[in-house]
This record gives sequence, structure tokens and C-alpha cells, in this order.
Amino acid sequence: MSSRGESDPLLANTSVSEGSRAVKRAWPDYGAVWRWHFYAGLFCIPFICWLAITGSIYLFRPDIEGFLDRPYESLQVAGPRAAPSREAEAAIAAVPGSVFTKYQPPTTPTGAAQVVVTGQGHPYRVYIHPGTLSVMKIQRDDQRPMDVVAHLHGQLLLGNRGSMLVELAASWAVVMIITGLYLWLPRGCWRLAGMVYPRLGLGGRQFWRDLHAVTGLWVSMIKLFMLLSGLPWSSNWGHYLTWLRNHWSVTAGAPDWPVGATRPPIAPRIGPSPPPRPMPGMSAADMAAMAPAVSPMANGARSGAVNGLDVVVPVAARLAPPPPVWISPPAAGARAWTIASQAQNRPLRVSYKVDPDSGAVIGTSNFGRQNIVDKIVNVAIATHEGQLFGRINQAILLFTAVGLLLVSASATVMWWGRRPAHTLGAPHATARPRFSVVLTGVVLGLSVLLPLFGLSLVLVLVTEWLLLRRIPRVPLWLGLSERVG
Repeated sequence: MSSRGESDPLLANTSVSEGSRAVKRAWPDYGAVWRWHFYAGLFCIPFICWLAITGSIYLFRPDIEGFLDRPYESLQVAGPRAAPSREAEAAIAAVPGSVFTKYQPPTTPTGAAQVVVTGQGHPYRVYIHPGTLSVMKIQRDDQRPMDVVAHLHGQLLLGNRGSMLVELAASWAVVMIITGLYLWLPRGCWRLAGMVYPRLGLGGRQFWRDLHAVTGLWVSMIKLFMLLSGLPWSSNWGHYLTWLRNHWSVTAGAPDWPVGATRPPIAPRIGPSPPPRPMPGMSAADMAAMAPAVSPMANGARSGAVNGLDVVVPVAARLAPPPPVWISPPAAGARAWTIASQAQNRPLRVSYKVDPDSGAVIGTSNFGRQNIVDKIVNVAIATHEGQLFGRINQAILLFTAVGLLLVSASATVMWWGRRPAHTLGAPHATARPRFSVVLTGVVLGLSVLLPLFGLSLVLVLVTEWLLLRRIPRVPLWLGLSERVG
């Protein structure tokens, strides 16, 4: 995001030799910062585009899930609804060998209940008709469309390895933004044209330069926030934050946001035989036909596990926490059931502990009772997901995503247009590296804040010094050589 005119290194490949002597100037100089920006961008741009596209889809998760569930919200029900415990038993029977995990109340009086059961180590979401108790739909709960988008966005469907790769890209994207803002700063006269708004009438390289620099300026601070607010979910940085917060008793304990590729807890299976593994396209009736007979003891155990729903579900309707609401049975050794809001606007979330006999609320937890660290993280996450302040939040982040795609496209066009033949097109070194207190402090600070950045930087420097500079032609191709030719 440079603001210089025709002398801008974004527009021309800078030659760095005077006869046979390297130019002596302060370091890190403009060219050195540009090299950092170039290499950080070269690595990050594919990830930035991927995160912008998948993140834009995820912004509208409540809308998309509401649309997908619409066929199950207005059903023909003759007479009163079935008891929640019978709905849960119907779901358990639909996935033989499974156990009850949680119950999601319908959003409308005639809507289907959504019951999650666990069988063979996987959660299944079962839609139960409230009048006939027929099974309307079965799907893996962790493979719902928006959950897949979430895993694509944060883990690349690679689990914790993908999470660390995304974190690494996010760490270098922070460097890309900081160096880009430095390159944007004018070195001469300040002007609005080309700095605050693009000169669309210009053509060629100048047009792409303005599009890159101006758009990058407008989205840089929001993107920096998005990168940092996404780190608590990542496998490495999320555990790093948890380790830091657990050094104080007021913040100790497990965070209430997922860290890395976490899996839901697997409930113990009840019954003598393992459930059949569902095949693609298998209906609920097919699964039931394949099921082995279940002993009366197992059925009785299941019924006892869900009887508390008939007391707890009306309590949840009376308390009316922000949807979606999960009603979960007691943990091992406990007695109270849990009613928990899973609203994406996390400051609105509240959970209750309920006695299954009396229906009395015996415990409450909400945003106001959280420690300061968890409050900050949850506000940041809600903003990151576009839910803290509604449609305006979504619109700002959608604008940012489009801007990032423009910045990435313009950078690619400029790089490809100015790239000399048979080289990568990286900026060439313009000064010999020397010790810099400011640069050292900045790098150390970023390494403490972003450990993967520090580790990867050391790996890159060692690889460059021990290997890349010793292979013929590679230094010139990578721009490590001080001379263009």
C-alpha cells in the first residue's frame, strides 16, 4: 500500500547497484520493508482470499440455518404436542445404540424438535414431528453446512494442523498490514488522491497501485482486528491464551469458546451391540431396519435419562433465553440439567442449572459474571462473527471481505505485470542488514504476541543463510542478491 508516484517500487523494479558497490543507507530502509511486505503477501494472499470468502458465508449463519430449517417449522399437528421425553426417545430409536446428548426446542409452536444423540462416537441431529413422532430428518450434527463452513474457515478441514496453518498465515498477515501501512505513508507532500481515494481515471499500473493502496488503507484496521480476534479459536494461540489466563485465579478454568479442533464429548453407549454406520443416502427407516434388537434394560435406561425433559423444557420456555437453546442432561455425578443459550451474540448468552424434579433454577451464569478476559474475548468473537450489532456489523465485515479480495487481486496483477522473466519478482536488497534497536524491538514484540511468527521467522532466516544463499541462481531468483544482473 504505497503512496509514492512513478518512483514507487510497486511500479518499477529497483536496481540497487552503483557500479560494483552496494548503496549504503540506513536499515531497515524503504526497500527492506517492501521486501517484508512482498514475501508476507506472497504467503498470505491465498489464505486471505480463502478466509474472506468462507468468513463472508459464515457471517450469515443464523439466516442460512433458519432457511434450511424452515421446512420443519410449520408442520400440521392434530392435537397437542408430544412430550419432549417421547420426542427424545423417538430420536434415540432412530439411531440405534445411541444415547441422548441434548435437546433443542422448536422455534415455533408447530415446529419439529431437534434432538442430538451420540452413536458410534458421532453426534446425530434428529428432527422429530411433534404430533406423529415420525423421524423427518437425520444428519451428522458436526457436518451441518455451516459447521463445515466453520471448519473450512478455521481449520481447512485438516483439524489442528489446519488450525495452526491458518494461525501462521494470520500472524504473517499482521506483518503484511503493518508494513503495508508504512509503505502507504507519504514521503513528500500529502494528498487525498491516491491516498484516501483512488484515481480511477488513470490506467495501467497507476490504477492498480491506487486500488491496492487506497483499498488496503480502508480495510487494514478492521482486518487487523479480525486477525487478532480470530486467534483465540486457533489450536496453538488459543492454548497459549488459556495458559496465560490460568495464571490468575479469577480467570482460571476452561474458556467457553472452542480452541482448535475440539470434538464434542462422547456419551457412554447403552446397549449390547454397536450401531450400524450410516451410509450416504440411508433413510431413517433403513437405519432402523438394520438395527439389532435392544434389551428392555437399555430402553429403560434411556427413558430414565430423558424424563427430566418434561420438567426442564417448560422452564426453558418460561425463561426464554436467546435462541438457539440447548437443553442438556446432567454430567456424570451431577443432578441438575442445563439450559444454555448458544446465541452467536455472545454477550447475550445465559445458562441455567435446573432441578429436574421441582423445576427450580438453582444456578445462573451470564456475561456479567464472567472475568474481564473472557468478556473481552467474547465481545471480540461476537464482532468477528458479525453478530454484536446486527446487520451493520455484517455489512462492515462483508465490505472488508470484498476489499481484501480487491487488495489481493490488485497485488497479484501488479506483481505479475512487473515480474522480470525467470525470477520471482521480489524486491532486491537495497542495503546491507545491520542491527536496529527499533526493528529488533518490534520483531521481539510480535514474536511474543504471535509465537508462530517468531518460530517461522527464525526458520526462514536459518534456511536462507544456510541453504538458499548457497545454491547457484536461487539468490537472484528470490531477490536475495544485491544486484539485478
